Parts: sequence; C-alpha cells; structure tokens
Amino acid sequence: MKIKMISVDKTRYIRALEARVKKCKRCSLAFTRNNPVIGEGNLNARLMFIGEAPGEQEDLQGRPFVGKSGQLLTRIIQAMGLSREEVYIANILKCRPPGNRDPYPQEIENCLPYLFFQMEIIRPEILVLLGRIAGIALFGTQFSITRMHGQLLYFRGIKVIPSFHPAYLLLNPRAKKLAWEDMKNVLKQLNLPIPDKQ
Repeated sequence: MKIKMISVDKTRYIRALEARVKKCKRCSLAFTRNNPVIGEGNLNARLMFIGEAPGEQEDLQGRPFVGKSGQLLTRIIQAMGLSREEVYIANILKCRPPGNRDPYPQEIENCLPYLFFQMEIIRPEILVLLGRIAGIALFGTQFSITRMHGQLLYFRGIKVIPSFHPAYLLLNPRAKKLAWEDMKNVLKQLNLPIPDKQ
C-alpha cells in the first residue's frame, strides 16, 4: 500500500532537493549553467512528465519546458483536459548541456539520483517519458522511442508510457498524431475521460 506524504513534508523535501542541486558540482555542467532546472508542478500529481535536459530558455528562467517545446507540451497537457498545475514536469538532467547537445552517459548517471528522489516525493501513478534520452536513462541503451512509444512499461513499480519529445514533434508534425494516441493511453491508464481528437 502506498502512503502519500502530506504536502508540508513534500514541500520540505523538494526544497531540500533544490538546495542540493544548486550546490551540485558532480559534473562540468554546474559551471556552464545559468540556473539549475529542478522541476515544477503539483507535488501530489498523478502524472509526471520527464524530458531530457533544460534548453536555453529553461536555463535562463530556471523552469522546465518554457521554450517552444514547452509551449507545445502545455498545449498537449491542455488537450488532455489537464493543466500544468495538475501535473509535475521534470528532466533527466538538471543543467543545460552546452549547445543543447545530447547528455553524456556520466551526466545522466550523476543526475538520476535527483530524479529518483523527485519520483519518490511525487509518487505519480504514471510517468510519461518524453523522447529517446529519457527512455534510455531509465531503460538502458536498448530503448527505442520509435518502437516503444505508447507502450505500457513499468519502472520501480510505476507505470511508464514513453512518447515523443515536443522538440521532435515541432520538427516532425506528422508524429503528433502518434503522440496524441500515446496521450490517450495515458488518460486511459489514469481512468480519465479522453477528449475528442485535438
């Protein structure tokens, strides 16, 4: 049986995590970032979105998914009949890789304990992994977003549904239909109504 932490405890734990990440020097990204991007949203969220790493706008603002990809993610969340305030949004990496390059394996390994602590605090019913890097971080190098998107997987007892990263959808608009099918599966798993096609 899962026991939900009360919100006061969750807030205290998230603040402690934020303080640790701000002091983190586990890799060189700590010296090139403007702001660490820990995550944001509802600490009692049933649904948690996990992306790859902060981009330029996220690094400047210290918030996840606020650039063009974030705007698309917000529209996807709204199309699901939800709001950003009802979900929790985080990334595998808490610092921006220079030039938005793919994270190095050691950087992922350094940051994963922070993500796992977030998952322990939030205790979501479902994780939506946004893109290839998020999938590889949790499931290993054999993970393929093109083969595994929309499938129901499990990680540490939590349901996981991988989907395409919003940045990929901006470059490949035809994949939006596939991503919407993935989100319908998320809603089904949460026993939430599926809105008419968006």
